[in-house]
Amino acid sequence: MENLTDALEKLKLASTDKSSDSVESCLDCLLKALSNSNTEASMKIQEMGILLVLSSLLSPQSSYTPKVANIIAEVAKNEFMRSPCVEAGLIPPLIQLLSSSDQEVLLQTGRALGNICYDSHEGRRAVDLAGGAQIVAQHVKALYQNTEPGNQKLLTVFCGMLMNYSNDNDSLQAQLISMGVIPTLVKLLGVHSHNTALTEMCLIAFGNLAELESSKEQFASTNIAEELVRLFQKQTEHEKKEMIFEVLAPLAENDLIKLQLVEAGLVECLLEVVAQTVDGEREEDVSQLKTASDLMVLLLLGDESMQKLFEGGKGSVFQRVLSWIPSHNHQLQLAGALAIANFARNDGNCIHMVEAGIVQKLLELLDRHVGEGNVTVQHAALSALRNLAIPVVNKSKMLAAGVADVVLKFLPSEMPPVQFKLLGTLRMLIDTQAEAADQLGTNGKLVERLVEWCEAKDHAGVMGESNRLLSALIRHSKSKEVVKAVIQGGGVKHLVTMATSEHMIMQNEALVALGLIAALDLAAAEKDFVGSSLVSMLHKLLSDERSAPEIKYNSMILICAVMGSEPLHKEVQSLAFIDVVSKLRAHENKTVSHQASLTEQRLTAQS
Repeated sequence: MENLTDALEKLKLASTDKSSDSVESCLDCLLKALSNSNTEASMKIQEMGILLVLSSLLSPQSSYTPKVANIIAEVAKNEFMRSPCVEAGLIPPLIQLLSSSDQEVLLQTGRALGNICYDSHEGRRAVDLAGGAQIVAQHVKALYQNTEPGNQKLLTVFCGMLMNYSNDNDSLQAQLISMGVIPTLVKLLGVHSHNTALTEMCLIAFGNLAELESSKEQFASTNIAEELVRLFQKQTEHEKKEMIFEVLAPLAENDLIKLQLVEAGLVECLLEVVAQTVDGEREEDVSQLKTASDLMVLLLLGDESMQKLFEGGKGSVFQRVLSWIPSHNHQLQLAGALAIANFARNDGNCIHMVEAGIVQKLLELLDRHVGEGNVTVQHAALSALRNLAIPVVNKSKMLAAGVADVVLKFLPSEMPPVQFKLLGTLRMLIDTQAEAADQLGTNGKLVERLVEWCEAKDHAGVMGESNRLLSALIRHSKSKEVVKAVIQGGGVKHLVTMATSEHMIMQNEALVALGLIAALDLAAAEKDFVGSSLVSMLHKLLSDERSAPEIKYNSMILICAVMGSEPLHKEVQSLAFIDVVSKLRAHENKTVSHQASLTEQRLTAQS
């Protein structure tokens, strides 16, 4: 340290007369001290005010400039030195050096700027103000085709500098994107894919930039998909594959890039990874299996990419994914079920899959996860069944296959995501299926659970789906037995509340169900109708100008239906319904105005 102190004192003196020999030897001494103990030497440099001296020595013409820049780069490896470097005014002279044609000067300057920017708001701001990123980006654009070793090293440093400059900073990343950095880096990757250090730097930069939505369009206009797939095919090490996966995942959120990745052969790579790791017990095997199968499911979220892989149900990829469902591996079961749910996004695919016997595979999978089974697998398999049940022609086939019975085994589940999908699946199955709606609607345990879930205020989705299924059981069965079960189970008040939902479709479903209850068993429902203030709720719906025509129509039908009950009739009279209804005779919707006339006649006749 004494030698260092002497050298620093000498450097102060030598810097005033710029005697190159004595400056050079002092700089050598500094570099040696930094290589021995960087932190200690850096503290000494700061204490003695040498950063200002270094600033004065950064001259483009000087022979020792690369050494000065190298010292700054070494010093800036310490977090506590980055702000002092900015305060000492080192950024503007460093940026000026970027116009040098000397490769060593550019290399050390790139290192210095990159290290000062690392995790430093002040460093990035100073480089931004001086326009440093733009100049570095231009260098990369000019040099990317040059494959000389020295140039590759320089490109690695420049890419690292841009990465440190923009990491975790959306506005600086957006700035790089607007400079056109993405197409340049993709080309660079293509030219230098054999250079490990440079490739890694590109991948990290892509990973950062791909998180930004605005980058996806630029990525989609390049051949990034081909380059990444080509690079992936060459990798044997787990870490390298993981790096590529980290870029692929955010990129694959874009539908156009999904299709490009499928066309570039990524799916085949992923299937190979799955085959190699499915029986592996090492942590990296488990990790790769999850990443590859998750990415596969993500690719199927794009309509075009999904349809391309479905290939009319004959695609080899589709067949391979099907084979995951009976697997002993939970991750593959999950990915297989999610993939089926994604393939089941149009009627044609759904009809084909039900004909091909996929429902049975899903039911067997669910049977393996009843009770204490894997919740994510339960959720995924139920999602797939729900989607498959959407086409009308599939409903009776799926009911005959015993889907409702298997789904009901999950009624005891306390997991809201499973409850939500279970409800949705049953609702899809009974749509237009009177017999099934009748059977399920008279299932006391189901009705009891639905009424319980109608109060699940912490889980709006479960609450909404329970109400909708309760209503659907009545609407599709039109059965007095189902109505009786719902009344006895305490479901009426929930349907009255549902009629005030902010979603018109739910309001309508509730009103139709309430109309059927009133028509099929008014006497049994009377007490609940009074207790849940049905009549005043209907008055509000009819008085509200924002109510849709269907809501007004079904509210009037319901009013007519409850007139046969003395207490409800009295409530109707006390609320002056006739005034509200007579106004609706002039409603622009003919169905509403016609029903208003009929309702007015009924009210007048029974007043």
